[in-house]
Amino acid sequence: MAQGAVSRQELIRRRRSGGFVGRRRELAVFRENLTQGAGADTYQFLFHVHGLAGVGKSTLIRQWEAMARQEGAVTAVVGDDVHSAVEVMESVSAQLGRQGCALKSFDKLLATYRQKRHEAEAASAVQAIQGVHGVAGVAGVQAAPEAARAAPSPSSMFAAQVGVAGLGLVPGVAAFSGAVRPEQVASGLDHMRAALSSWLRSHEDVELVLSPLRMLTPRFLADLSDVAGRRPWVVLSFDAYERTAPLLDVWLRDMLVGEAFGAVPVNVQAVLAGQGPLDAACWGDSLDLVTDVALEPFTEEEARALLTAGAVTDERVVETALRLSGGLPVLLDALARSNPQEVTAVGDPCDTAVDRFLKWETEPGRRDMVLACALPLRIDEDIYRALEPAAGVTAENTFSTADGFRWLRGLPFLSDQSGRLRYHDVIRAPMLRAQRTRSPLQWRRRHDHLASLFGTWRRNQERTQSPEGYSYWDDPLWRDHRLDETYHQLCAQGRAALPDALHDAVVACGHSTESLRRWSLLLVQAGKDGDDADLSRTGQHLLGCTRQPSGEVDALTLLLSTPALGTQGRALAHALRGRLHRIDGRHEQALADYTAALTLEPHLARAYVGRGHTHQSMRRYGAALADHNRAVELDPESPKNLISRGCAYSNLRRYEEALADFDRALGVDRHNTWALEFRGLVHHRMGQHEAALSDYTDAITIDPRGAWAYAARGNVHLTLGHHERALADLDHSLALDSAFPWPHCWRGETYRALGRYEEALADFARAAELRPDCGWFPYQAALAMRLSGAPGEADQWQRAMDIYDAQTLGEPAFADLPRSNLLVLLCALPDWERAEEQLRTFLSYSPSHHQIAEALTDLADLQRAVRIDPDRLEPIVDRLRETLPDGA
Repeated sequence: MAQGAVSRQELIRRRRSGGFVGRRRELAVFRENLTQGAGADTYQFLFHVHGLAGVGKSTLIRQWEAMARQEGAVTAVVGDDVHSAVEVMESVSAQLGRQGCALKSFDKLLATYRQKRHEAEAASAVQAIQGVHGVAGVAGVQAAPEAARAAPSPSSMFAAQVGVAGLGLVPGVAAFSGAVRPEQVASGLDHMRAALSSWLRSHEDVELVLSPLRMLTPRFLADLSDVAGRRPWVVLSFDAYERTAPLLDVWLRDMLVGEAFGAVPVNVQAVLAGQGPLDAACWGDSLDLVTDVALEPFTEEEARALLTAGAVTDERVVETALRLSGGLPVLLDALARSNPQEVTAVGDPCDTAVDRFLKWETEPGRRDMVLACALPLRIDEDIYRALEPAAGVTAENTFSTADGFRWLRGLPFLSDQSGRLRYHDVIRAPMLRAQRTRSPLQWRRRHDHLASLFGTWRRNQERTQSPEGYSYWDDPLWRDHRLDETYHQLCAQGRAALPDALHDAVVACGHSTESLRRWSLLLVQAGKDGDDADLSRTGQHLLGCTRQPSGEVDALTLLLSTPALGTQGRALAHALRGRLHRIDGRHEQALADYTAALTLEPHLARAYVGRGHTHQSMRRYGAALADHNRAVELDPESPKNLISRGCAYSNLRRYEEALADFDRALGVDRHNTWALEFRGLVHHRMGQHEAALSDYTDAITIDPRGAWAYAARGNVHLTLGHHERALADLDHSLALDSAFPWPHCWRGETYRALGRYEEALADFARAAELRPDCGWFPYQAALAMRLSGAPGEADQWQRAMDIYDAQTLGEPAFADLPRSNLLVLLCALPDWERAEEQLRTFLSYSPSHHQIAEALTDLADLQRAVRIDPDRLEPIVDRLRETLPDGA
């Protein structure tokens, strides 16, 4: 891999290119590492370049990148425009793809992740209805009351401990993480996993959305290994690492020096470039593997050499340049390229290196464009073209747009990030300060112009998307335009633009942590550039929230405490926080937030839907129906609202009205699998089994990977006694997603009906393992043991009874189901005296008609499964029927 022979002229050009006077040692270190080969004992695979802003870190890693490419390497440079490890992998894949080394398998999985995350967000608004034995409907999982929840799974406990420990690596969060109990985080993970299982179609999709790094990184490394096998080197550089380290440190460490995600080929080199040292708490045990490259400002000798290379030789000009630059290469190179030949009078009010550079630029059009182009966060040719008239630039006083942008791209203090140019902070900050203080009116006018430009692009992007069921926030280009538009509105209008900016921050909380982090950084940047310390502090506080486990809730709470947030923004913040409380099972807090949202904004349909789902989770079906009715009134064509109300009708056993809503939803969206599956469940409950089979079959046709549709269809076949068909569907369902317990239970019941007791017991055991807080699974196992004579029946009865006893002492709203199941269990034992006592207890709590009907259904199933004394059972059945209204 040694470098071939070059001419003296080529050698001189290389040494002078990129402003690398005085960086020969750093170039030699990297070149020597390439020439010795990846197998050498002294070979290094991890570099850390660090130094002050403007010292030349970015330029050095770009030179290293060019050097590596000359050796046949493929390279990627990631800046601080990424906001997660997922975005890092996406950026690397895109850059390698442009060099003919696409990471195709990773790109495919990434696309699936984006799609499934969007599906989960959309589905979360539709809560599953309460189904048999505590299942919350067709695809839902009802959160168990706190007193009856199972202990967290071992995998979740491990993830929680790692997650809590990792918080200590984030500045400012260590003290907080010490107060977090891992078992609390683990319970949340288990609950989230259960919720995602209800929204997505396979276990793999759930894990992909829940743990994207754990699923995406191995695929990323596998593709990277394939590229490394075809190219001599793969060089990955991370610029501005002081900004992205809090997000990437642990992930990069585990990937580069550990094997948490798989092996990384030895010819993959990584370069981290930032202002400060690596975090010892994260990298301490691995610092011996890091090649440290510290960059200092140029010595006077090095600085003079750089200026001489730029033909700046007048001693007075050189001395001024040395004084103004402080030895920073980025400023020295800028001054050298401007080629000043005389020094203006001392005492200039804009006595900074940037102002000196611009003053030496004799072409007014160029000077104005450099200043104007510093205003956007990023610049490309389209933005440059739009800025020309705003800066007063015409063809008469400068050059063509293409030539002008090419000249701008060549300036040393601009770097290319993902196709857009970005000013170095050392240059941009004083440029902005000079424009803001010299002419506040022009400052506002130019920012207004840019806000209007990005607003136009945002609206144009909206017209390319279908409004039906689509969130503009899912479009990265739309988000970029909206972010830039908001930044310039804040700079131009100050506090007047703050309510809209904070409203967007609220929406970002509901979209994703990545979006919240972007909007937090936006507020920090706008506050800094517009000289608004309060705005910057608000952004910093929001940024801190993104590093905490309860980040979105904390961020919404912070925004609600901000006076500038308008009424609509406050209502939305309450609704979004209510949704987060509801997902975590904090129902009373969720109700309070939804009610607060509706007090502020009585026509906010999503708040009625969310409050309706909360009431439904608490089994307050009448209150749920009232809220869903209001949501449908406000938005009668929304399939989500219609499905939600249909679920509420179903819980009240008002099946005809439920079917009408599902039919209306399918009239709007005939491919809505949720509507089909919910309608199938209602048909099943009404005894219209053929119609249920048709609905589930249609859902499977639309989504052949819909595991739950297969499971539900299998359950209908089980009811009809079509045992072989039931097994086929349940086998298919579990092949798609083996992590959901109810298909295991139903397949166990099918095996039991076929006399295949060993297989039935294995399925009941697997269901209990997946959902240890559900007493129905040991109950079913006990019945199978009685029929087969297998040992352990008494233990299974006792286990089921213990679970139900504990649940009756939990949240009152959830106690009807365990009381009902205890009644069925005592009849199955049989223990008739206790069963009659339990019947009186059950009815004394005035259970819902729905729950009484469920008890009757379960007793009928019991009679079909095992022999029960009809003389003792019939009085209990008759008493239950007497409590139901006619026709129920």
